[in-house]
Amino acid sequence: MKEYLPLLVVGAIIGVLTLVFVLAYALIKNKKESIGFDRQMKDGEIMKRIIPYAKPYIPHLVIALVIMLISVAYDIISPLLVKHIVKLISEPGFSMRPIIITVIVYASVLIISLICTYAQALLLTYVGQKMLSAIREDAFTHIESLSHNQLNHQPVGKLVTRVTNDTNSISMFVTSILMTIAKNALVIVATLVAMLMINYALTLMVLCFVPFVVVFTWIFRKFLRLTYRKIKDNTTDINTFLSENLSGMKITQIFNREERKLEEFCERNERLGKSKERQILVFGFFRPAVYMLYISSVLCLLYFGARGVIKETTLFGQSITGDIIVAFYMYVQKFFNPIQTLAEQFNRIQAAMASAEKILTVMDMKPEIVDSPDAIELESVRGEIEFRNVWFAYIEDEWVLRDVSFKVAAGDTVAFVGSTGSGKTTILSLLCRNYDIQRGEILVDGIDVRKIKISSLRRHFGQMLQDVFMFSGTIRSNIVLRDESITDEEVGRVCDYVNASHFINKLPAGLDEQVRERGNNFSQGQRQLMSFARTIAHRPSVMILDEATANIDTETELLIQDSLEKIKSIGTMLVVAHRLSTVQHADKIIVLSKGEIIEEGNHFELLEKRGRYYSLYMLQYNKEKLGAK
Repeated sequence: MKEYLPLLVVGAIIGVLTLVFVLAYALIKNKKESIGFDRQMKDGEIMKRIIPYAKPYIPHLVIALVIMLISVAYDIISPLLVKHIVKLISEPGFSMRPIIITVIVYASVLIISLICTYAQALLLTYVGQKMLSAIREDAFTHIESLSHNQLNHQPVGKLVTRVTNDTNSISMFVTSILMTIAKNALVIVATLVAMLMINYALTLMVLCFVPFVVVFTWIFRKFLRLTYRKIKDNTTDINTFLSENLSGMKITQIFNREERKLEEFCERNERLGKSKERQILVFGFFRPAVYMLYISSVLCLLYFGARGVIKETTLFGQSITGDIIVAFYMYVQKFFNPIQTLAEQFNRIQAAMASAEKILTVMDMKPEIVDSPDAIELESVRGEIEFRNVWFAYIEDEWVLRDVSFKVAAGDTVAFVGSTGSGKTTILSLLCRNYDIQRGEILVDGIDVRKIKISSLRRHFGQMLQDVFMFSGTIRSNIVLRDESITDEEVGRVCDYVNASHFINKLPAGLDEQVRERGNNFSQGQRQLMSFARTIAHRPSVMILDEATANIDTETELLIQDSLEKIKSIGTMLVVAHRLSTVQHADKIIVLSKGEIIEEGNHFELLEKRGRYYSLYMLQYNKEKLGAK
């Protein structure tokens, strides 16, 4: 009995460790909801959604699999070659010639294995990058299809994380992780077969440890999934915070809130650090536990092997020799290394699954604004616009527009005025179907906008907003927006037309002058003039101007006013402005209050009514008069 005491001690330690892990698993399983374990998709569902991205590259993956089989041969043949060398050396009067031949064969197998591993890495890298591009393109295309309302509810940093980090994890999962799992599975099966052929008794002894490996892996898989979920959530949170606060850094500095923002960043950074610490803690238990099983199996192998060689005993009727011990030692290492690697892959699998679920959640968002099945393509637009009893609310039952009705004749200039929140900008957004109305109809040339293809509808509308957005690039690229049909001559012509050439021609690089992020190296007025040029360059039939003359200096306002007079000849124009002096020449002025039309007419007609418009006009007139003094 004393002879087997070491084995009993090893077994007791493994049993106690297994019991502790099982109890920990039961505890976290009962409390998973309270600690945030909220995976919504099953792994099988996620896999079913991801695999189609790999289908175009099945031939490449098959070649990689064949190469893998060749490289796996090294793991199986090398212990047999070493076993053969040991056997040759143990024989009396051995010759060096067969040993040298065996060593040469061993080296050849190793070189072939290394070449195959390199070729496989190249193939998988190619497939991975192709898949990564496809996933990112699909994700970006889907985000582009979302409505303004949906985009307003999604932090920019969150979407950036989905398209960059999360898509990369999915690609790595299909190409790297799955292929590694396949290779390790092949090594395990082939090693097991080789071990059984050499000595089935020692093989059975080694297999006694496998159930514990399976149990440990299953338990820690749950812990790893939870920790990776937390890491992904906290990473998204910190990316969102950075995206928002780096864009608004000027406001932070103006109000001297740097220390407070630093505290908020540190809080998020600390949460991310703690979640990664938990991941390291979990893996710190898991990896040594699997390694302990490997060492235990080696100890048992050496124990039985030594007894067999020294005492010349058998194990289940099979004799054990020195070359068998050496071969088995190598095979046990090759058997447990893939198992441990497979266990470690759960580290990356859970990261990939968490990432896949997040990107798929975004891609599962159904666009709120879509083309109807019978939507038509508009070849041209005259510019007749009509609102019929339109009701609209951003939030249910909180009406922004109430039973709004008006008509705009083709070629007319119509202005919308009113206090902030009266619904002016909302009307313009609804016209281009940035949002859909709840009741009523919006007609363009007598056709309901919901029966027109969105791309066709927006192609005929040119929108100029108060907050002009400029992309990083050049002035030319910001005007043409990658529309190759717009020539350099046209760009120059529209810049002259809207008076943008006044400042562009003074720049060192002219139209090729670099535009920094959001156009911060240009003034508000210069950005507005570039916006005018961009809009006209795309040849719209209806112009929409939302506070186009706000927040600019007097000189630039005069240039823009001159541009507006020229633009009127293009087609129908809808204008929102707080400065009534910019809209007094409009064909029609519509006055809004709390989402309802309260007055309608031209400048002189509304002044004669002495209503709301008259009050606004006199208020601004007196203010400007006092300012002049």
